[in-house]
Amino acid sequence: MARVIGGLDAARVRENAERIRERIAAAAREAGRDPGAVELLAAVKYVPLEELGVLAEAGVTLVGENRAQDLQAKAQAHPGVFRWHFIGQLQSRKVKDLVGHVELIHSVASDSALRRLEQHGTPETRVLVEVDVAGEEGKAGVRPAELGDFIARCPVTVAGLMTMPPYASEPEASRPHFAALRELAREHGLHHLSMGTSQDYAVAAAEGATIVRVGSLLYA
Repeated sequence: MARVIGGLDAARVRENAERIRERIAAAAREAGRDPGAVELLAAVKYVPLEELGVLAEAGVTLVGENRAQDLQAKAQAHPGVFRWHFIGQLQSRKVKDLVGHVELIHSVASDSALRRLEQHGTPETRVLVEVDVAGEEGKAGVRPAELGDFIARCPVTVAGLMTMPPYASEPEASRPHFAALRELAREHGLHHLSMGTSQDYAVAAAEGATIVRVGSLLYA
């Protein structure tokens, strides 16, 4: 059963966001990066529509939703308040529901999604290609060796790459996967890297992330 977050407190969310941003900045500086190059994205899959305004009160306005229907409802309920990204697995039939609501679609990884983007995309549509850098069997994502061809066939602007490394109890286990994605982005001349979650966002910031996706730590 989905876990719904209720009773959010703006002061607590603001405090948590400041702590996370401080860790991001420290990790970026230690790696010789500009701390301002890394954005904190709040994952709001389990945040009820009626609680979403608390994030804006706390100064968190870049948000990501996993479900197209929920993203539409939340964006329409808070017009002009948030910058929306779609961060779930992109189902091809949902593409038309997202275009116009989001500034960036993460996790594009299938030919069916490319066909729908060709049908429903606009000149403003920007996406990230999901890459399976670890080569996990059955996991979504374009194989690194096939990335160049996939990007060439994408009918809209590819702004960068994203990845979800294999689950590990230690954040450092994600570092080689983040480093591999950074190198792929460099090879293909792409800027944005969406990588890192509540578990390993500081490592991601050090390895080149421009967007880190944090959920549970913001609401604890």
